[in-house]
Amino acid sequence: MMREKKGGNSFWLGLVTGLIIALFITAVVFIVRVISGAGNTDPRTERIARGLASESTASASEKTGESSEGKSTVVAEGDKEEQGTGETTEEDKPAVVEDGYVLDNADVLKKIDTIEEMINKHYIEGVDNETLEKGIYSGMMDSLGDPYARYYDPEEWIEAQQDFGGIYYGIGVYLTKDEKYFVPRVTGVIKNTPAEEMGMQEDDLIVTVDGVDIYDYDLSDAVKLIKGAQGTYAHLEIVRGEGADRKVLELDVERRKVETPTVYYEDLGDGIAYIAISEFDDVTAPQFSEALQEARDNNMKGMVLDLRSNPGGSVYAAVDIARMLLPAGLVVYTEDKYGQRIEYDCDGAHELEVPMMVLVNKNTASSAEILSGAIKDHKKGKFIGTTTFGKGIVQNLYQLEDGSAIKMTTSSYFTPNGHNIHKIGIEPDIELEFDPDANTADGTDNQLERAKDELKKEMQ
Repeated sequence: MMREKKGGNSFWLGLVTGLIIALFITAVVFIVRVISGAGNTDPRTERIARGLASESTASASEKTGESSEGKSTVVAEGDKEEQGTGETTEEDKPAVVEDGYVLDNADVLKKIDTIEEMINKHYIEGVDNETLEKGIYSGMMDSLGDPYARYYDPEEWIEAQQDFGGIYYGIGVYLTKDEKYFVPRVTGVIKNTPAEEMGMQEDDLIVTVDGVDIYDYDLSDAVKLIKGAQGTYAHLEIVRGEGADRKVLELDVERRKVETPTVYYEDLGDGIAYIAISEFDDVTAPQFSEALQEARDNNMKGMVLDLRSNPGGSVYAAVDIARMLLPAGLVVYTEDKYGQRIEYDCDGAHELEVPMMVLVNKNTASSAEILSGAIKDHKKGKFIGTTTFGKGIVQNLYQLEDGSAIKMTTSSYFTPNGHNIHKIGIEPDIELEFDPDANTADGTDNQLERAKDELKKEMQ
């Protein structure tokens, strides 16, 4: 009995001693944490800092990559962009969000976990983690309600950059999905490209690519198969002709660097130069400069600038072209939600010396409207056609650390005289609808013909 009692006393003595030691250790750890944590930043500040390190914000410099739509990229078109610098100024830092950040809410994270668990348990088809992860990022961008906002995974971002630059590695053809045969049909062959060298023609039907049957493929998926690394070859099975003249060809077409033509020049006679711009990419300004020089070499006395159905693109390209046409002064300026203003100027060193007519229509948008607005405010051209689309906002692209990117609307743009044309457009000086019947009958472009007539009056 005595031994049992002695053992009980030892137990309680050990328990008390253990508690004292535990309390002492806890106190020491707490003091150390307080001392070491005195200089720590608020978790929200750390979150912002991480975000700014991985995403670029537009600086006050012109070359941050703004665009009006769409490269940070600045895009001012229907869908073009540029890559951000990764730098930030004090003014660029995000404003404090009154109700905090969504992912700081433990209930939100718990709900995401619950939804993922239910998907894995109940969804009838399998879904991989990569797809779910992309869905989360895309969902955040979709939630903005911004029709131009989107998330690009790393592969999509690489393709988008090629599109924005107007340069890609492929064979050099324009394609559409044939509505009768459900395969890609060639609508045009770019000059000085592998496709032209191999004799590819308009209306050729591409049936297979490297042995893959592309019947009823989404056009973008078919294009991915045709594009590829420089120096490799695309083995194409092509159907050419109809009926008894139909034949099947097999061609090995080399993939090379292809520069998309975005500018078309033609001497219309009587000293009239015609220059059309289809979109604004990185290659557009140099192409326009070449066309303009050729027009001058041909003794241009008047110019028709055709911006019809131009969806826009790079703000920088539009500004660079404006600098080849306008007198000294403002070309365009943008303002973000903080009132921060970025101006794009022209020194007037290359002002166009002849009268100009500008053709526009309801599909002239974004960067094309930036150029149009600058020409109109500086009274350097007369506009013919119909009211433009009315896209007066700018999108920026921000590349993230993992090679992905996001795009969202970040500012509005204004013409030199301070007009914001968003959802308004630019009205022509001469309202004239395009006549499709006349164009179908004999190729007559009634808007172009009117521009030529107006130019001749001013050239006299």
